[in-house]
Amino acid sequence: MPTLASLHFKNRLYWVLLSAGMLVALAGLYAVHLMEHHGHIITGMNNQIVWGLPHVFAIFLIVAASGVLNVASIGSVFGKAIYKARAPLASLLSIAMLAGGLTVLMLDLGRPDRIMVAATNYNLTSVFAWNVVLYSGMFALVIVYLWTMMERRMNPWNKPAGLAVFVWRFVLTTGTGLIFAFLTARQAYGSALLPPMFIVLSFAWGLAVFHLVQTSIYMWNEKTIDSAILQRKKHLLGIFVIGSLYMVATYHLTNLYFAHQTGFEHFILFDGGIYPALFWWGYVVLGNLLPLLLLYLPGIQRDRWAALASLLIIIGGFALLYVFIIGGQAYPLNIFPGYEVSSSFADGQIAAYRPSLYEFLLGFGGLAIAFIITTVSVRVLNFMPQDKPYIAD
Repeated sequence: MPTLASLHFKNRLYWVLLSAGMLVALAGLYAVHLMEHHGHIITGMNNQIVWGLPHVFAIFLIVAASGVLNVASIGSVFGKAIYKARAPLASLLSIAMLAGGLTVLMLDLGRPDRIMVAATNYNLTSVFAWNVVLYSGMFALVIVYLWTMMERRMNPWNKPAGLAVFVWRFVLTTGTGLIFAFLTARQAYGSALLPPMFIVLSFAWGLAVFHLVQTSIYMWNEKTIDSAILQRKKHLLGIFVIGSLYMVATYHLTNLYFAHQTGFEHFILFDGGIYPALFWWGYVVLGNLLPLLLLYLPGIQRDRWAALASLLIIIGGFALLYVFIIGGQAYPLNIFPGYEVSSSFADGQIAAYRPSLYEFLLGFGGLAIAFIITTVSVRVLNFMPQDKPYIAD
């Protein structure tokens, strides 16, 4: 039973954490103001690399927002009780991360005041216009889905709403992958493997975020998750990590098969400076192999080790997206295979990029928005998973 002193300490700590989150969000808004006033010249972005570090944060948050709903779908659509108890928290995290990711994406457009143009005028031949509809639809469906779980009289509509969210999140993540798959003007993109790769990556990243947040909530309330439930979730997370590593390996092996892609693959995997280091050490080792050891090594059963594995998976996700988004733009398009190309517009040259402080502030501002939404909602409403005695099914 928590003592009165511990309750007072937790209350103060809550306000300290919330204040810190608000300060980071305000710092992100200040960075937006400076970028709006001075232009993108104050960032590390240039004519070759037009999607910088903020897009790494935004894409991760959007993809993970889709993947975290996998927890809810397993419960509502497939009837697994231990996941159904976690569906409200998963839905909340989806809304929070989607809001944070889209805020970063909107504020990095250069003219965020023109958002109403994008919201009211649709060019149906553009994949970006499709995603405006997909993101708006996801917000609406998840809110309705959450309503069917939190309001008793809406419970009969829970499964249809869960099925709608299940289908929509696959379409949304496919749309995010298609943004890159339809870009033939970049050597790294233009592959049909990208949409399914993003879907599998969303499973691992979303479940990692969910487990990290759930562990924090349990620790805050001085509770521990049932060991059988923890073991099952760890096994599922491990499967998703293996699946995502397989898809990334397939993408690169497919590129290596084509002669016109070998130069790009050598750049990304071996001789591209920071990009091979981030890929091998940041994504493969830190973001996949080490988490798999923590998840499957005998004797490591505590939820904190699983939380550490989840944190490493998230860090690895950021490393992969940095390599994929920034490195994919840094390498020049091979317009004429077998020939050297040069021009006054830096054709044929590897672009340099160094993220500025403003980009870091904007990216972390998006994380702060997701943190604030989650923290306040968990405090106000009961999103703590209520587990019944677990019986293996």
